[in-house]
Amino acid sequence: MPKVGTATAPLHGGHCPPWLFQKMTQLSAAIVEAIIVEFGTKEVLRRFADPVWFQAFGAVIGFDWHSSGLTTVGLGALKEGLSQKQRELGLFIVGGKGNTARQTPREIDAIGERAALPQNIGHLKDTSRLVAKVDNALVQDGYQLYHHVMIFTADGQWTVIQQGMNDQSQTARRYHWLSDTVKSFTVEPHHGIVGRKVPHVLNLTEKDNVPIQHASLQLARQPEEVLLALRSLRMNHGEKELIMPSHHDIPQAQYLNKALDALYQRDPHSYQDLVMTPGVGAKTLRALAMVAEIIFGSPITYHDPVRYSFAHGGKDGIPYPVNRRDYNHSLQILEEALNKARIDDRTKLASLRRLAHWDNPTQS
Repeated sequence: MPKVGTATAPLHGGHCPPWLFQKMTQLSAAIVEAIIVEFGTKEVLRRFADPVWFQAFGAVIGFDWHSSGLTTVGLGALKEGLSQKQRELGLFIVGGKGNTARQTPREIDAIGERAALPQNIGHLKDTSRLVAKVDNALVQDGYQLYHHVMIFTADGQWTVIQQGMNDQSQTARRYHWLSDTVKSFTVEPHHGIVGRKVPHVLNLTEKDNVPIQHASLQLARQPEEVLLALRSLRMNHGEKELIMPSHHDIPQAQYLNKALDALYQRDPHSYQDLVMTPGVGAKTLRALAMVAEIIFGSPITYHDPVRYSFAHGGKDGIPYPVNRRDYNHSLQILEEALNKARIDDRTKLASLRRLAHWDNPTQS
């Protein structure tokens, strides 16, 4: 089963040369076309939701395996390479980096109208916003999203790949989602996660924090009680009897009035409704969780939800440890796709040689 989750990579400066980007648009599109011909569009979604496969894909089309640009430039190249073929293939790509990411809902509407897609893809706009909100506000790991891409099919199945930046550690973390594996957007939606562990992550999607979610929903109807509790917490912060750890700042009560009032007016009926309330972000959710711990006695757990680790090294360093069976399956998919792709022999040979190096990381 594909591992769906996150990946972490160091930030790199510089720009992709135009000649290389042009090659990447051709090769990435050819690989995806070949996968569709052989396995169908659903397999494309599964492949791109697998961080291990995606890392290999980025290396094959010409990017450093450990560069954060593998995500932004690689997906940008794929989006451009498939731009004239999306309706024909039944696979659509929206979003991108910075302002382009924020245009995702408009792009979905435009594609739906242009490609005469069924109305049931309308939920993709809400899904796009919700997935971004979860990774920015519920998983508080120090990474701020700056890249968001959704790949979807005509029948509304989807994969989302997001990337966040941490200025302090100079690393970027990548988040993968797959519609087939999401049972709940607010309870451990990342089926499998790849990244470097960091301490003191407030992961409000963790199963152990579900009681905190329920208590937060209850507190959303009592804004004054929340503000009073926060003021008390800030006054007593650091005392031994305080349950709250010192590694997460306590939000200032006066800055939460507007968000708490919005929650009170909206009267959310589920934690997902609470999360999707406009103006409710990471600080509001953290404040509610902290007050819930004090009032209701449900302790918050702090764990980074990663499953695997990348070994960060130089361009000739050893790649990350992965499950060999999954790794070989990823390589098989790529090799078959490359064999079927309509590319010139020289590019194909170089790509297969690069794949061979991935299978034998001792080669430099």
